[in-house]
Amino acid sequence: MKLSEIFKARRPVLSFEVFPPKPDLPIDSVFQAISALKDFSPSFISVTYGAGGSSRTRTVEIASRIKQDFCLEPMAHLTCVGHTKIDVDKILAELEDKGLVNILALRGDPPRDQPNFDYNKGEFKFAIDLIRYIRLKKPNFSIAAAAYPEGHKACPRIRTDWEHLKDKVDAGVDLLITQLFYDNRLFYHFLETVRNMGINCPIVPGIMPVFHAKQIKRILSLCGASMPPEILIMLDKYENNPDDLKKAGVEYAIKQINDLLDNDVDGIHLEPMNKPELAADILKDLRHRFC
Repeated sequence: MKLSEIFKARRPVLSFEVFPPKPDLPIDSVFQAISALKDFSPSFISVTYGAGGSSRTRTVEIASRIKQDFCLEPMAHLTCVGHTKIDVDKILAELEDKGLVNILALRGDPPRDQPNFDYNKGEFKFAIDLIRYIRLKKPNFSIAAAAYPEGHKACPRIRTDWEHLKDKVDAGVDLLITQLFYDNRLFYHFLETVRNMGINCPIVPGIMPVFHAKQIKRILSLCGASMPPEILIMLDKYENNPDDLKKAGVEYAIKQINDLLDNDVDGIHLEPMNKPELAADILKDLRHRFC
């Protein structure tokens, strides 16, 4: 089922994100996670791409098995970085051949060994270039894109970033999934502003629970999202106590999701970092809200 159809049939939508294991690790671990996540009846599961397109083969394989083996709807990430038009043509053809029609089109992170990576040298400089190309080549696909409630860190003005977001939607995006955030007030301000700008497609908050101090700090530094005082206190208090940090992170995520659902969001895209037990702890008292 296409993303556009999913959101017409059911709201709020529950979805998850998984990521391919590193190339030197067995791939079975992600399928064990997906098997456990299936118990929550998600409307779709997204599969990420490694920096520089490094997990391309595994992303397609995982997305294909999500559909074939688990009878769930996958959404494959596809990035500008590391791909020519010929590469993208091959990937789109492979996805279509496997019956996969949902894509999250992203600019993507540069290869980790290229700190001075030049996006301008690629055939796709920005996500909108990839979106337009997919829409031209595969008009039957459903396309999602990323949204940044606090603005993209590479964009000098938030308003400009949201104007670019409007351009992506006008180019053919069916769904927006936000970058992680920990202050719902920022999301509500973003949502009100972009709705007034004429962005009317579903906008789903991306929620990443706090469970590992160093990892969360690194992710926040990469994406430019802010940390409200409550999160800073939590990280400082429990940084050396992983179990207590996980409990506090779960409680925060539950509180955050409940508030979002009380305010009629289109859905929740939960990113449990391939840890289904984390999703279970968060959703144990929330499952009824997605029925």
